[in-house]
Amino acid sequence: MGEVEAEGKVLVIKRIKQTFHLGVAEEDRETVERVLSVYADSCPVARSLKGSIEISSELDFVPT
Repeated sequence: MGEVEAEGKVLVIKRIKQTFHLGVAEEDRETVERVLSVYADSCPVARSLKGSIEISSELDFVPT
């Protein structure tokens, strides 16, 4: 989901909130949470947008 604001007469993306809906075994949840905490530093898109657009991430564990 993105949040857009007007700057003058131009719409600008200010924030992106991503939710990962994952079916993960209970014993793997800690690993998935750890990966989410560091993935943005290795993601070309996240690195390109860093400082320009606020990106937040959350996990939604679904039953497997």
